[in-house]
This record gives sequence, structure tokens and C-alpha cells, in this order.
Amino acid sequence: MSEVEEPIRLVHLLRGLTVELDLFGAEFAARNGLHPTDLRALIHLLDADRAGEVVTPGRLGEVLRLNSAGTTGLVDRLVRLGLIRRERDPQDRRKVRLVVEERAMELGQGFFGGLIGDLVAAMGRFDPAELATARRFLEAMTAVVAAAREEG
Repeated sequence: MSEVEEPIRLVHLLRGLTVELDLFGAEFAARNGLHPTDLRALIHLLDADRAGEVVTPGRLGEVLRLNSAGTTGLVDRLVRLGLIRRERDPQDRRKVRLVVEERAMELGQGFFGGLIGDLVAAMGRFDPAELATARRFLEAMTAVVAAAREEG
């Protein structure tokens, strides 16, 4: 394979992985009566929680590129399903933050837990240096796609 063909092959592999992960997520969403945007919102909220970040409805709308009415509908739907709750910010009672409920984490763990375990097991076949290279590669690819999306 030529030096030019290998990067294109990697792009196709990334696309294939993305499609598989999207299909897996779509199955989770369908089984739980969620819209794909609901799932993206939950993923963002879970990632923010792990990072110790507070997410307001306005910030969630920005990230998902929704207008305020769309964001309100999304948040109302997730609250109604018992997956998140609105909570007053203890530092500024005028602000509302969104908090993921335990039920959402349990649903996600029940559905994605096996896949995550299998992915971690597959990573066990690589040494730490290879995983560090894979991490840098994925971070760089994610940054390129995010920049292209922002320009778009």
C-alpha cells in the first residue's frame, strides 16, 4: 500500500467505526424511546459530569446547536423520562443546571457496559505506547472534524 493510500484507508476505518458506534447508539435510543438528539444530550451531560463541568440548558443548546425552544423541548422530554433533572446552581440561584439521574446511568451501563468491557479487553492487546499513539491519533482526528464542523 502506498503512503497516500494508507491515510485514506485509515479515514475509511474511522468512518466505519463511527457508523458502527452510531448504529449501536441508535439501537439504545430506539429501545428507550429516545431521539438521536436525546442520546447526544445525555452523552454530553455524562461527559461533562465526569469532567466536573456544570451544564446549563443554554450551554446544552449551544453544544447541540438547538434554538431555545428546541432545547426546552429536549430538556422537558429527558426530565419527563426521568433521565435528567433541573437543579438550581448553589452558587447562583438564578442559574439552572442539568444533572443526570442515576436511572440514565443505569440504562447506559446496562446497554453499553458489555461493549465497553469488550473494547477495554481489546485494548489489552496493545502496549501502553501503542495506546498512547492511538489516543493522540484519535484526539487529532476529533479536533480536525470539530474544526471542520465549526467552519461549516
